Amino acid sequence: MSYTVKTEGMEELERVLYALGEKAENIASGALYEGAGIMADEMKKDAESIRTAPFQYAAEGKTRLPSPQEKAVVTGAGKLGIAKFRKEDGEVNTSVGYGRSGYAEMAGKIVPIPLIANSINSGTSFMQRQPFVRKAKNRGGKRAMEAIKETIEKKVEELIKENGG
Repeated sequence: MSYTVKTEGMEELERVLYALGEKAENIASGALYEGAGIMADEMKKDAESIRTAPFQYAAEGKTRLPSPQEKAVVTGAGKLGIAKFRKEDGEVNTSVGYGRSGYAEMAGKIVPIPLIANSINSGTSFMQRQPFVRKAKNRGGKRAMEAIKETIEKKVEELIKENGG
């Protein structure tokens, strides 16, 4: 006994899937940008909460808090950034941080901003660690993922409506 199956609307579905394939990378980029913005805001907030103390040399194995000048280097306007998006093999990636933020003047010297940020975040033999990056990730990560998901769902719905779905 044989059966016949008749379908309708396959052309519309094919058109929607083709359009989705063509625009998937742009949709992913837009969604990732939303999530990265949330993470950057969280990192800025947590950088502002860095505890400081007036500068003093740490001697005899003791550690110190970052100085207000070191905090100012990390929290200065435009220091935190979202890296250029890397698109390859259907993936879109970026990072949020101080990696390419350059240099700043501190106490009459030019210092690399990523070095100061990492010293505060991870600690050194003479500076107490204050993991503000991890705190930002823990607090903002879930919100960033939700924003990415919502943006993708919204853009896919728009694409389906545009293509007669």
